[in-house]
Amino acid sequence: MLKIFDLSLKINGFPLREAKAQLAAILAIPEAAYPDFIHSKKQEIVAYHLQHNTFYKQLAGNYTTWENLPVMTKKVLQRPLSERLSIGNTRKNVYCNKTSGSSGTPFIFAKDKMTHALTWASNCYRFGWYGIDFNTSLQARFYGIPLDFFGNRKERFKDFLGHRYRFPIFDLSDTALEKLLQHFRNKPFDYINGYTSAIVQFAKFLERNDYILSAICPSLKVCIVTSEMLFASDRELLEKQFGIPVVNEYGASELDLIAFENPKGQWQVNTETLYVEILDDQDRVVPHGTEGRIVITSLFNTAHPFIRYDIGDIGALSVHSTPKKAILEKLVGRTNDFALLPSGKKVPGLAFYYVTKSIIEDSGMVKEFVIRQIAADRFEIDYVSTGLLQEAMIQKMELALTLYLEPGLHFDFIRKNSLNRTHRGKLKQFTSLLAK
Repeated sequence: MLKIFDLSLKINGFPLREAKAQLAAILAIPEAAYPDFIHSKKQEIVAYHLQHNTFYKQLAGNYTTWENLPVMTKKVLQRPLSERLSIGNTRKNVYCNKTSGSSGTPFIFAKDKMTHALTWASNCYRFGWYGIDFNTSLQARFYGIPLDFFGNRKERFKDFLGHRYRFPIFDLSDTALEKLLQHFRNKPFDYINGYTSAIVQFAKFLERNDYILSAICPSLKVCIVTSEMLFASDRELLEKQFGIPVVNEYGASELDLIAFENPKGQWQVNTETLYVEILDDQDRVVPHGTEGRIVITSLFNTAHPFIRYDIGDIGALSVHSTPKKAILEKLVGRTNDFALLPSGKKVPGLAFYYVTKSIIEDSGMVKEFVIRQIAADRFEIDYVSTGLLQEAMIQKMELALTLYLEPGLHFDFIRKNSLNRTHRGKLKQFTSLLAK
């Protein structure tokens, strides 16, 4: 069989075969030798960019140790790409793309072609844990898509090469989801991949109509969710209504897959192409098991430095992590997704979402909702539902939030026909409009 996916990367100058061989060699490194491998790759990538990248040389200054290297933020990278590329790289000979902007700080990034091929090799390896082959396995894709003609056609062509069928997720009405379900009746999908919120809405539709997806589409093997938080209750719903395992993915387009749930249920960190640190507010490494800022180094990207790059997320590594097999124990959310309450208490915005979610969905009438902080003590909740929330439910919710958070908070409930998503289709569950 013609391997269209592999061939498309090769035609575009991405050496996937060589990248897979390099990844295999890294995977074969014994655990005892892995700290030396990581140390040498860290030193190599820093030395390379100090010699070939004026932007990074100015940023790093007179560093003496790894711990003295500056932590790069997304705001630092919001300058023309031409000023950030290493010598010998141009837009014509690298892979360029733009971050989604879900953090509020989008920017254009670049990877050399071998590094981009390594990204795909990493994807192939991890998806392979679940019997997925990008050349032959048909994907049901729950992602956004550009609405302009050329952007739309480009994504559709990439979907063809990637053996994917993309569903529009900007309309999640029952009518649209019924049409979507028809494709599962007619196409032998192997796996589902896409944004958590959209896939959860599809599962709720199946639940309302008493459908089990694996009975409708027996070829399905696994559902892989990404880009948004997966709550335990949502995982339970997905596994029940889909009838297949659910896998949690954590990645960043400018880097690679950062962590991917392995068959043992562990969120295994990509230690082959990335070096992940958890730092405190003073940029010091915290002990395993302690929450902190997730800071990542791309060990192979020679086109653009991502060295001690603060991705904007908060998380913790398991105490059982090793240099070769690190486990992401917790992913709390983005650093800009925290609410500062009148008492001075700082809590993850998802705490509001989680507590509210446990109550608001009991009625079965609310399809989805988002929370927005507009003042220290005031929040707006936009929701899509079949009817207005009753006063009794609102009071129940406010009591729960007082119990879990603090008293004196006020909530305004605003019913919407649909919720605003990013241009790529992501749903930002909590937003603070307060200056940090």
